[in-house]
Amino acid sequence: MRTGKTSPFRWGFARGGFTVLKLEIENVDLKKVVDSVVDYTLGMDMTWNWPCGVAYYGVSRAYEVTGEQSYLERMADWCEEYIEAGLPAEWTVNTCAMGHMLLTLYEQTKEQKYLDLIVSKLDFLENRAFRFGDHVLQHTVSDKNDFPEQAWADTLFMAGYFQLRAGVLLGEKPLVEDALHQFFWHINYLQNESTSLWYHGYNHIHQNHMSGIYWARANAWAAYTMSRVGKVLPESYLYPPYMHISSSLRDQLAAIKKLQKPDGLWGTVLDHPEAYGEVSATAGIAAAMVMQGNPLHNQYVKQALQGLLNNISDNGRVLNVSGGTAVMNNLAGYLGIDRKWAQGWGQGLALALLSAVIENTNLKR
Repeated sequence: MRTGKTSPFRWGFARGGFTVLKLEIENVDLKKVVDSVVDYTLGMDMTWNWPCGVAYYGVSRAYEVTGEQSYLERMADWCEEYIEAGLPAEWTVNTCAMGHMLLTLYEQTKEQKYLDLIVSKLDFLENRAFRFGDHVLQHTVSDKNDFPEQAWADTLFMAGYFQLRAGVLLGEKPLVEDALHQFFWHINYLQNESTSLWYHGYNHIHQNHMSGIYWARANAWAAYTMSRVGKVLPESYLYPPYMHISSSLRDQLAAIKKLQKPDGLWGTVLDHPEAYGEVSATAGIAAAMVMQGNPLHNQYVKQALQGLLNNISDNGRVLNVSGGTAVMNNLAGYLGIDRKWAQGWGQGLALALLSAVIENTNLKR
């Protein structure tokens, strides 16, 4: 997608006197792109679940970096309408993703209704959510025991990162420590130390990674959330698990960059050359690279950003986003996931990348 007839952007930002990100994308007004993606996202008829949680997280990030008040107001209006219509009777790991929007709304408005919902989600995670082994959150998508003693990379976004943000905002150190605990164990269960790539899931009962696939969006959930830890946690270096997280991310991105396709995308199965390019994973991975700030990632970020822009329609719909994906039985299961429709997670992760670029290249209004 190309909007407007502006001059080419040549951006960089300095950290400690060194320029760590340089991009040049011609004839693109990123704020207009963000506006269109936000507008399409807020027009989608999503329910109180993880697709909306990721989507509205992206809108929240767009609000944070642009200051566009209408983004916040439209999320608040949607939230009010949904509360009136009726919220789910019980939370799950996946529905806790809605907590990201609530944190932004509470931070900006200080309204008690948002805090009450945040606290109820945190209470679920701390006291009623299924856990296994070393107090690790089991991934859940309903109020049933869907995936007994399974760890999925998705949980880091839906729950772990939410706990971290909430713990910092509310000044609750136990929440921060539990969040870092989730990162520590998900790294240990899901990242292959030999390849540095992440498996989609781990089965603690059978002590295996099931189909053992390096699914791209799982790697995006991991990379993006790990890259945010140092951004949201003050003095993160004083927490021993942070060193584990930082090293995990460093090695993961060093491995992932080598698997990027010529069009800037990463395949839905990272190490399978014939896998189709998947846009939501690409956005999450590239956003992590932006926030890590390694100058060696410049060329990969530039290619990924162009790949994303090429997959945003004029009305703000993000294209080529794979549908909801369980831990599939084999490679064919992953390659067969449809990518025809707009998805909340595609919209949200696209906004996460665009927001990261705007924020870290001093293009705020």
